[in-house]
Amino acid sequence: MPLSSVARISVISGVLGALVVSIDILAGRRQKMAIMNLVWPLTALWAGVFGLLLYLLIGRNKSSSHRSGSFWEGALVGTLHCGAGCTLGDLVAEAFGAMIPLHVFEHKTFDAWIIDYIAAFIFGVAFQYFSIRQTRNLSFGSELLAALKADAASLTSWQLGMYGWMAITLFVLFSPDLPKSSMTFWFMMQIAMLFGLATAYPVNCWLLRAGIKEQM
Repeated sequence: MPLSSVARISVISGVLGALVVSIDILAGRRQKMAIMNLVWPLTALWAGVFGLLLYLLIGRNKSSSHRSGSFWEGALVGTLHCGAGCTLGDLVAEAFGAMIPLHVFEHKTFDAWIIDYIAAFIFGVAFQYFSIRQTRNLSFGSELLAALKADAASLTSWQLGMYGWMAITLFVLFSPDLPKSSMTFWFMMQIAMLFGLATAYPVNCWLLRAGIKEQM
């Protein structure tokens, strides 16, 4: 099967998965932690069938009970929480970059990565802030500082994993260019998110064990 067809199937499955999860949540499967109502559809968007299965196995159960799960499951959910902020940030950054191109480096990819990281950082910290706000009774400044401490290392490790794969994609596999308007580009981004998950997961395990981040 041609790569373009595989890419189309993967991207469409992600969109459909996000739609299914969103409908299920809106139909009454609200998450105990409100921000997770956004996290699970965003996870399905990049992870497709894999994300949908994770929602059915983990997320859907947490909406109807106080089931906490194992440490490793909690670390996974925390990593997906971080990844959702990165995903939203990357989508917004790519749209912004298409409308207002940034010209700092000779290669436009590095310019895009600057915007991606800034947007991912903003959304990632915001996601973490709303999680902390729901579970702790702190001042705004304390909540924001806690969100920065909890998410900075996590989202940075996620972005590094993502950038690593995209560097291989853009500079090796599809050099000199892969149009962002193509399904193949977004399929590569979906794969990049898997690399982000792989690099951020051990960091989230450490953050949980160190007490910097709380289990979700």
